[in-house]
Amino acid sequence: MSIKKYIPNAITSMNLVCGIIGVIFAFKARFDLAFYLMIAAAVFDFMDGLAARALGAYSDMGKELDSLCDMVSFGVLPSVMLYSLMRSCSFGETVWCYIPLIISLFSALRLAKFNVDERQGSSFLGLPTPACALLCASLCLFVCASPDSFLAIWAAGPVFIPLLSAVLSFLLVCELPMFSFKFHRDDTKVLKLKRLLYVLLLLVCAVVILAFRVHWSAIVLCAVVFYILKNIVYYFAKL
Repeated sequence: MSIKKYIPNAITSMNLVCGIIGVIFAFKARFDLAFYLMIAAAVFDFMDGLAARALGAYSDMGKELDSLCDMVSFGVLPSVMLYSLMRSCSFGETVWCYIPLIISLFSALRLAKFNVDERQGSSFLGLPTPACALLCASLCLFVCASPDSFLAIWAAGPVFIPLLSAVLSFLLVCELPMFSFKFHRDDTKVLKLKRLLYVLLLLVCAVVILAFRVHWSAIVLCAVVFYILKNIVYYFAKL
């Protein structure tokens, strides 16, 4: 029996392990450790696909396992982080704190839709769950690292995080086309230009953030926000 067919699933399982431990730290408001574990989960999520292609070890079980792991690392974890952030902002145990948990519900719908939607081979319809998760996690980390920032002030109010949760939930399941960074030989010049412009914009943003000594989590936050805004602009401009 060849062991190589089990390697991708083993890597995928590490994604789940990181997500579970991240949830534990999120409940303790340790957003730094929760964020790092989410990044580790994203790395494992990327590596399992590489391993499957390199070893020729694709399987239906691997596909389903990947979605289940993503549900924890990129669905439950970010929603719990936002829930914990609201609690730590002097809200206590109020009904408002539970609103961010809807992100986990819509993440499940997003992952299920992606598994059965054949239109999403080279691009996405709706916000990918890892992008949504990174936005939530980087926001939590930035607010804690920069308590005097305008985002921290907004997060301390009763509207911003619930509204953000509702917007992200909508973006997860909407039909908004979003370009992918999965490279294919038949990628169009327009798609390549979109990727290039995005990378250039992100590099400029990173330089500005580092130059003004803003916490580095703002780079991740801006990366996802720019990704969403650029795709919205492309959609309405019919590009």
